[in-house]
Amino acid sequence: MAVKTSKKAASIDMTAMCDVAFLLLTFFILTATAKVPEALPVDMPASTVQSKLPESNLATLTIGKGKVFFDIKGKEVRIQTLEKMAEKYGLEFTDENKTEFSLMEGFGVDIASLKSIIEMKSADRIKADQPGIPKDSLDNQLADWLKIARQANIDINDKELEIAIKGDSKEEYPSIKKVMDILQDQGVNSFSLVTGLRGKNF
Repeated sequence: MAVKTSKKAASIDMTAMCDVAFLLLTFFILTATAKVPEALPVDMPASTVQSKLPESNLATLTIGKGKVFFDIKGKEVRIQTLEKMAEKYGLEFTDENKTEFSLMEGFGVDIASLKSIIEMKSADRIKADQPGIPKDSLDNQLADWLKIARQANIDINDKELEIAIKGDSKEEYPSIKKVMDILQDQGVNSFSLVTGLRGKNF
């Protein structure tokens, strides 16, 4: 006669796995960096080409909704650019303004209104309806920002400033062409176009 033995459910101690999971979660939370909201968010055109923009010696022109925003890498370059622009347009910025400007994100206002943008809190700057940097033939401040920033980068870093254009995929071509024309007028014929990554199977 066969004797049946009762089967007991096997138990697995999950304590070690939970410890590892929480350690990994803690690591990712502590090492993650928050993405700074953009002053002018754009929906970039898709591309399969992967190429990183440089971390320094770079100016970015963001184009969207008919506006152009300008951003430069490097605190010293930003401060010197602001000082030279203030000198050109007969304006004054305090040392606090210059320091804050060297740390802030891109901007898109007439230089006469820049001081009020600098003095805002970061969250308020993003909410502010910045109209874009003037780029008309009668008031082409964008050309001045580019020219002075390029010279400042050569003076400080002894390198030519690289230019990246970050345009909205829905932006009309004339707006982007206007910016390209300004660059070409200054002899800048090589620049990067910033795109979003797209899978090759699309």
